[in-house]
Amino acid sequence: MDSAVIWYTGQATGIVTLVLFSLVMVLGISVRRQVRLPGLPRLAAVALHRSISLLAVAFLAVHILTAVIDSYVDISLLAVVVPFSSSYEPLWIGLGAVALDLILAVVITSLLRARIGRRTWRAVHWLAYACWPVAIVHGITLGSGTGHPMTGWPLWLTIACVAVVLAAVAQRVATGRRALTPADILAAAPARSAAAREYATSASVGTHEGVRR
Repeated sequence: MDSAVIWYTGQATGIVTLVLFSLVMVLGISVRRQVRLPGLPRLAAVALHRSISLLAVAFLAVHILTAVIDSYVDISLLAVVVPFSSSYEPLWIGLGAVALDLILAVVITSLLRARIGRRTWRAVHWLAYACWPVAIVHGITLGSGTGHPMTGWPLWLTIACVAVVLAAVAQRVATGRRALTPADILAAAPARSAAAREYATSASVGTHEGVRR
């Protein structure tokens, strides 16, 4: 594959990943008790949150792959997962590795949710919020793709993403209510369904008994 194509692919997927993860942050913060996104029921908003998360992980995988195979800089596969082990810009590449490791922890525990229990899964799930600011710093410091800090419209796009996420955080703090995370809502959905079925069964039995009398 042409090196220029690899370079542009890496840059483009990095920017798209940033936008998608920022959207994931906003959705995760906004899905709260008694509050729904306009035009979407709560569970639909959670499903959207999960779908965008998976899409962001897919773009991140392509971004990492292009960084490893790009001949412009020397970034080993080990440096991608072991923080601060890269010979090229070890601090800033290391921050990217930290963000990746946090995301991998969230993905793996989500796959093993039934085995590790809801409490552990929920605790690890909060790492997704920790990886976002780390990824922002990684993107700003290396976002130009030339070893220099991000400039131009990618920088302004990053600033806009930060502003939107901070606005969502401010709104959540201002409400002063405990918010349900997407993890809470997904975990509570089976219980609500079971309660609804039990209520329907009880109502049906009560109706039949009333008819008999």
